Amino acid sequence: MVSRPAALLLGALLLAAQLPLAPSRPAAPGAEPGRAATLQGEGRDGAAPNGSAQQLPQTIIIGVRKGGTRALLEMLSLHPDVAAAENEVHFFDWEEHYSQGLRWYLGQMPFSSPHQLTVEKTPAYFTSPKVPERVHSMNPGIRLLLILRDPSERVLSDYTQVFYNHVQKRKPYPSIEEFLVRDGRLNVGYKALNRSLYHVHLQNWLRFFPLRRIHIVDGDRLIRDPFPEIQKVERFLKLSPQINASNFYFNKTKGFYCLRDGGRDRCLHESKGRAHPQVDPKLLNKLHEYFHEPNRKFFELVGRTFDWH
Repeated sequence: MVSRPAALLLGALLLAAQLPLAPSRPAAPGAEPGRAATLQGEGRDGAAPNGSAQQLPQTIIIGVRKGGTRALLEMLSLHPDVAAAENEVHFFDWEEHYSQGLRWYLGQMPFSSPHQLTVEKTPAYFTSPKVPERVHSMNPGIRLLLILRDPSERVLSDYTQVFYNHVQKRKPYPSIEEFLVRDGRLNVGYKALNRSLYHVHLQNWLRFFPLRRIHIVDGDRLIRDPFPEIQKVERFLKLSPQINASNFYFNKTKGFYCLRDGGRDRCLHESKGRAHPQVDPKLLNKLHEYFHEPNRKFFELVGRTFDWH
């Protein structure tokens, strides 16, 4: 693990290696320190929209995989003061990207107005040990969003995504039981299980960021009743309350909430909300029992509880 002084020096060197960066907006009196920056002038298409620029994100959705990060980003994008990166950038966790420096990262951001908040989401950040220190080196004052679901359900969603990826490529894929069971016991080495050990990964982030910098979104509640959860996110990000209950409607065909924006209806991709595989109740119970103690440790860590098994 790189020491904090060394990481800060690395961040400084990365910044120094870039083109001159201008502040995204004037610092208000009493504003918290940050290093938001913009790249003025030409963009990827040769010209920046009038009065806009690319900004380093002031907020990152750091995870968790299959926790509802895409839904959260789409809902947050309903706010007129939010500019969201379209794709998962994987800057802090992929060496081939991180080695290209902050100017490359800046180039992946959307053009935005000075008053807008730039957001990117990469769910793999949460479980990558080297990411928290790298994010802190870029901006110790950044606000982080972490969306979590019942860890057992998250494991099933994790498997389902990989399973359908193989189906689309017409490749065989083992049943979930083959991953979850080894020699008649729960396979604790299964990566999907490790991703759901939230307390382990959060402890790594808390080494660099105080808990007040990390807002935890209840992914299960976001699915059932999205508006109250988005209101909490608006308050955490210090955004004016612009998203309304009328921006959400329940799609009976899909079985989840969709978005209504300026008279235009849109739903998440068909890959979202897929049915989980049928799992033997006894095995499912083992899964719930396995997460009981890790969940207790997580609740204690964050000072709140969630409606998980």
